[in-house]
Amino acid sequence: ALPACGGGVPGLCPVLLLPVLLLLLPGLAAGPAGMLQPRDTPSRERRELGGLWSFRADLSPGRDAGFAQRWYRRPLRQSGPVIDMPVPASFNDITQDPSLENYIGWVWYEKEVLLPPRWLQGDPAPRVVLRFGSAHYYSIVWVNGVQVVEHEGGHLPFEADISSVVQGSPGALCRITVALNNTLSPHTLPPGSIQYMTDKSRYPKNYFVQNIRFDFFNYAGIHRPVVLYTTPAAYIDDITVTTTSSDSVAMVQYQVSVVGSTANSLSLSLRDQEGKVVAAGDGPVGELKVLNPNLWWPYLMHENPGYLYSLEVKMQAQVGRVLLEDVYTLPVGIRTVHVTSTQFLINGRPFYFHGVNKHEDADIRGKGLDWPLIVKDFNLLRWLGANSFRTSHYPYAEEIMDLCDAYGIVVIDESPGVGIKLPESFGNKSLQHHLAVMEELVRRDKNRPSVVMWSVANEPASELPPAAHYFKTLIAHTKALDPSRPVTFVTDANYALDHGAPYVDVICVNSYFSWYHDPGHLEVIPLQLTAQFENWYKTYQKPIIQSEYGADSVPGLHSDPPMMFSEEYQQAMLREYHSVFDKKRKEYVIGELIWNFADFMTNQGTTRVLGNKKGIFTRQRQPKAAAFVLRDRYWKIANESSCLPPVITSHSLFL
Repeated sequence: ALPACGGGVPGLCPVLLLPVLLLLLPGLAAGPAGMLQPRDTPSRERRELGGLWSFRADLSPGRDAGFAQRWYRRPLRQSGPVIDMPVPASFNDITQDPSLENYIGWVWYEKEVLLPPRWLQGDPAPRVVLRFGSAHYYSIVWVNGVQVVEHEGGHLPFEADISSVVQGSPGALCRITVALNNTLSPHTLPPGSIQYMTDKSRYPKNYFVQNIRFDFFNYAGIHRPVVLYTTPAAYIDDITVTTTSSDSVAMVQYQVSVVGSTANSLSLSLRDQEGKVVAAGDGPVGELKVLNPNLWWPYLMHENPGYLYSLEVKMQAQVGRVLLEDVYTLPVGIRTVHVTSTQFLINGRPFYFHGVNKHEDADIRGKGLDWPLIVKDFNLLRWLGANSFRTSHYPYAEEIMDLCDAYGIVVIDESPGVGIKLPESFGNKSLQHHLAVMEELVRRDKNRPSVVMWSVANEPASELPPAAHYFKTLIAHTKALDPSRPVTFVTDANYALDHGAPYVDVICVNSYFSWYHDPGHLEVIPLQLTAQFENWYKTYQKPIIQSEYGADSVPGLHSDPPMMFSEEYQQAMLREYHSVFDKKRKEYVIGELIWNFADFMTNQGTTRVLGNKKGIFTRQRQPKAAAFVLRDRYWKIANESSCLPPVITSHSLFL
């Protein structure tokens, strides 16, 4: 039997190691290697595996039939009924089956693909790598019945070198099987808990629910692209870039790691957007000097925002009698970030965050990556005059981050540390996982110019005494991983009781005066919001971002005088907050991020009518009245910097 997670439904444990049931080839587990985004280059090929996959939820009482019967050993359709499931997408809203909407436990995906013969031949043959952009929450992956990787966490990529599994059988179908478990425990990120309802007079046998302490729906599935890609047997494994600049010269520091050969040479060339080489270097560590650089500027801060150079890295390596070459091109933005006691500086100039909080959320597809939705959202952001967003409350897809780099949208990059409320979620087991997640996040996004600050958590119970050690350790670890960026977490705790705030570089505070506190009383906002800012600044002498504020509004619901849930109330609340922002941004308030960009789905509850309605756009991306209030404000703030309108161009070169 599978080990239980503290209750009566053993298969719900999301972190089963399953040592007896699973065959794991040596050297195939996920390790601390690089996580370069797959790109087509002269030496690399990639193939996306999106489309329809076979799908089956394990509906056995213990959710363990798939392991007991070893579904991964043969085609999934031979195990029982399967349905078509689109990838990428959440599985919850795809069918008419209400039990799948709220399903908790193991689900199984499968895809059969034919690999090109050139991927399986040669001496040495190329590496073949299977990569998942993300899958929520705990994943075990097999190829042709052989386990190749396990991964915990729902919002970051993982991959496995599957060369040794597939290269023995050219011409045969490659069967990829994924077991996915969306169960959350007190030690996952985000945390949750399974509650067993034992009152047989009220609940059926084996009845349980997944409890969460965050306000968005716990969508599950393979949410981002699945890709097969190749590299030579010796290859560029990782690249790290940092930049410094002055008026007329910039320095691009680089570090390159190679795997598969110790006898290798590296050459690097930095090209501008016209393809001209502006700097060149060689070796695994060095510095490129760029004269009269085009700096990476945020949207609305410069007439040419989001300027990206291309860093082409070429490796030549001797493997046996063969000379191998690998080429990888990395987009590079030259910019600096610095925090003072009252300002946030980008390239030495004060930057004011006028932006949004978002969610990866939409009808039908849930959290599944969807290009039309992504492009629509960026067009709305630029229409709004927003220059920034926070990845509330988890890392967003690499495809979204690519466009932030290219369009000049500034990002506060947040981990999935949301809902950390229970004392047991501040223990060493939780902390160790949180540290590992930050390593994965920094490894993925460290080279992105759009990412100007890391956020390690949202609204934790930071008033609890264990939060002091937890956040001191977590923030120090993140700074050690990346000394070039400030680190924060987003708090809703009382300024005098917050044990984590001493360790952040920027205070990010959420408050909902006249909504969750003194509901309906707009008149209290000026006094309470002013006191909030003054108390935090007096205590810590650090710049402050209002990282959330807002009100629910049901589209088309009107009331004058304004009443809660009407479009007029949402407008009125925003204006009350804005009047205080305008006073305090002359001092130490460096940003405002509305909650939320768009309506989004949540768990069902008596305070949620088909989700959270705090969006300034509907879930279908249509504007409410508040969107026009915010648009007028953001363009007014942008125009204070006397910036020329940005040039909107295609950035497909970097995708």
